[in-house]
Amino acid sequence: MAAGERKDKGTKKRTWKVGELAKATGTSVRTLHWYDEIGLLSPSDHSRAGYRLYGEGDVARLQQILSLRQLGMSLEEIRDLLARPDVSPLSIVRMHITRLQDQMELSRKLLGRLEALASWLAANERVSADELLKTIEEMNMLEKYYTKEQLAELEARRQAFGEEAIQAVQAEWPVLIANVRAEMEKGTPPEDPAVQALAGRWMELVEMFTGGNPGIRQSLENLYKNEPGFAAKQGHDPALYDYVSRAQAARKGGSST
Repeated sequence: MAAGERKDKGTKKRTWKVGELAKATGTSVRTLHWYDEIGLLSPSDHSRAGYRLYGEGDVARLQQILSLRQLGMSLEEIRDLLARPDVSPLSIVRMHITRLQDQMELSRKLLGRLEALASWLAANERVSADELLKTIEEMNMLEKYYTKEQLAELEARRQAFGEEAIQAVQAEWPVLIANVRAEMEKGTPPEDPAVQALAGRWMELVEMFTGGNPGIRQSLENLYKNEPGFAAKQGHDPALYDYVSRAQAARKGGSST
């Protein structure tokens, strides 16, 4: 019989000793012992000789623990969460996926800003303190939201569009936001043709940026929702976003975008 496997009533089970599990997962033996000590993850199987062994269910729980750790949860919070009957392995994986997706837009923005800094420095131009502060802000947000995969996709789109087209879109956004805000402050209904036209262009620019990728779009929405200070610097606020959302929903016959 192969090492790490045993038969139990004709059913072959795969098991791991603590050192084997540590080596297979890149988790330290000390960490596994600590998880066992605090009751977060304990070996659930035993060898015929009485040695404690980790089973496949324990491996699944370890994956959930490590995903939640990467989401920033404490061990106590993880233990409480895993004890809830409404939390499934799938929901934990989806939580992790969402967090990784949320990191992408900031990665793209940081890349663009660093490229701009590189261009200025290459031209021996002075970089203002304001530009450096913006770059630092976006570097900090990078850790909170976006993934390398999304960054790669956005950078590919950036290369496909070309720098001239990107700059044109960046110049258009402030004008579009100002026009939408003006209609909102006048009290123009979202169903008004003028607002509908603005909402249509808003949708076009978002689709141009996201390429229709729902994960990237969700990352963008999460950024503006969770970072109101950053959103305000871009001309966004909850009232404006709600106004545009209602206009988009009306334009598409009630389906929100």
